[in-house]
Amino acid sequence: MSNPFLKQVFNKDKTFRPKRKFEPGTQRFELHKRAQASLNAGLDLQLAVQLPPGEDLNDWVAVHVVDFFNRVILIYGTISDGCTEQSCPVMSGGPKYEYRWQDEGRFRKPPALCAPRYMDLLMDWIEVQINNEDLFPTNVDTPFPKNFLQVVRKIPSRLFQVFVHVYIHHFDRIAQMGSEAHVNTCYKHFYYFVTEFSLIDPKELEPLKEMTSRMCH
Repeated sequence: MSNPFLKQVFNKDKTFRPKRKFEPGTQRFELHKRAQASLNAGLDLQLAVQLPPGEDLNDWVAVHVVDFFNRVILIYGTISDGCTEQSCPVMSGGPKYEYRWQDEGRFRKPPALCAPRYMDLLMDWIEVQINNEDLFPTNVDTPFPKNFLQVVRKIPSRLFQVFVHVYIHHFDRIAQMGSEAHVNTCYKHFYYFVTEFSLIDPKELEPLKEMTSRMCH
């Protein structure tokens, strides 16, 4: 793996923002290691995402959501110099799909934003969620909230928007770096996971439907 981009994405030694890690010795750290070992061993991704026997679904989802966040940060970071207010004045996935930001704070009425501004808000928002001890408890003795799976679905939904924008507007940059196969693997892993546990409404997957059909079926 001589390509520095690939080393960055798959070893995840560096990010352009702090990333959430799992404490060694905890159950979630062990689940994280098991998931990584399955990928490194080349296990079929559809099998790799399945809940291991006897493991807690909330733990399994939490571990993967954090890991996908770390990976998507790095993928976007590699093309971010070409994603500017001038090149991407709207956060979109081609002419048919436009994403408008909405949150519980400043943006209750969704404004149209340029892609880099949207990405900043998206990454900041996810970071707040995964560092929220009430939602993602780090102490294994602290239970997940009862509505965890319902609440957490919004994170992969927004991460998918990053994949849409990168694939449709910046894939030439990924291809130039010779990294498409590895980004595709990240996406396939993500896709199989969110569909295995119904974390994204199928309608939201429409922008990449044709590509996904070729890649994953």
